[in-house]
Amino acid sequence: MQENQLYRKVYVYLNSLTSIEDSDFTNLFTGKKSNEIILGLDPNQIIEDDFLGARVFWINQEKNDTNACRTFVLKVRKADKRRILRPYLQHIHTVSDELDQKKKDLRLYVNIQNHHSQEGRWRSIPFTHPSTFETIAMESDLKNKVKSDLESFLKAKQFYHRLGRVWKRSFLLYGPSGTGKSSFVAAMAKFLCYDVYDIDLSRVSDDSDLKMLLLQTKSKSVILIEDLDRFLANKSTAVSLSGVLNFMDGILNSCCLEERVMVFTMNGKELIDPAVLRPGRIDVHIHFPLCDFSAFKTLANSYLGLKDHKLFPQVEEVFQSGASLSPAEIGELMIANRNSPSRALKSVITALQTDGDGRGSSNIGRRLYDSWSRKSLDETGDSSSMFRENTVKEFKKLYGLLRIKSSRKAQSCDLSAEQKEG
Repeated sequence: MQENQLYRKVYVYLNSLTSIEDSDFTNLFTGKKSNEIILGLDPNQIIEDDFLGARVFWINQEKNDTNACRTFVLKVRKADKRRILRPYLQHIHTVSDELDQKKKDLRLYVNIQNHHSQEGRWRSIPFTHPSTFETIAMESDLKNKVKSDLESFLKAKQFYHRLGRVWKRSFLLYGPSGTGKSSFVAAMAKFLCYDVYDIDLSRVSDDSDLKMLLLQTKSKSVILIEDLDRFLANKSTAVSLSGVLNFMDGILNSCCLEERVMVFTMNGKELIDPAVLRPGRIDVHIHFPLCDFSAFKTLANSYLGLKDHKLFPQVEEVFQSGASLSPAEIGELMIANRNSPSRALKSVITALQTDGDGRGSSNIGRRLYDSWSRKSLDETGDSSSMFRENTVKEFKKLYGLLRIKSSRKAQSCDLSAEQKEG
């Protein structure tokens, strides 16, 4: 009454072979993507494969009698059978699992309060974050090293087990807010084709509860705790330092963290207990600094489609003077001025010159407002008309302001003051 799982794996494997196109009859299916076409082997057709220098044939056998079942028949030369049969089937098993993993729809899991729900502590939504390693503003050498490390991890199950270690990898991402740590986690998950479990420590009742959350995670997943330094410093959760340490590298960790990647983010690690950062608990430390000129060029290419511009030398000069902003701050300036690359670059230059110590994010909103004002002035040529008809609309659109009721006098006065300053 149960489907043979090996049959399904062979089915997935054979439908991935390029030689299926040489079959006399092939079924065509649409995939999950709108432009994806999938080829499927037709009944009673033969497909050829090569393994370790031996040629094998598969027949998709299907009889028409009432008790018929679908069958794959493998034909191997007697001289090759003993040498290749077992490793060939293991190869099919591995390739099929890899194909299934790539086709899997990723999900983001978040933990809920402990209400003894029969559905467990995790709730999930489709993980559709658009970030990839190609869109991340990071030094190419560092990015390639991370990708290489992750690729090596995926293939290292036997290596880890031979060493007597759990097949897991842990990363610490640290740096100021807005430098792309969360986007980097998304890129890692998509590169690995892993689900993401985002643990909110404020919803964890105690150390034992944190262990229960860990027990309910699945393999092939990224387990994420963001802003760990804030929780450790403020002691704002019921989880103790000892509970965090055991979560990172305890006996339970070694039993249920197989084939998982753990990621922790912090704004800084200078005040963190060295026991948290030691090897074994954290394998890889990645610093996310404020934006430099190299990262700026990546952002300009992604946001504005610019690989070069006459203002680039001026931008580089400002960066070399020591000024810097976070990628998020520069990105917002580019989004606000995306229809005019020159104006976008000028806004970045001005922001770097005035707020370029990395602490001027409070002025970015004002600079965006000024940017919209200049844009409207350029289009209308009339300062008073521009202000009445354009700037307020754009200002409301940008910040999502709603109509202010007459009873909220204080807020009306604040907005009026901003209008007069404009």
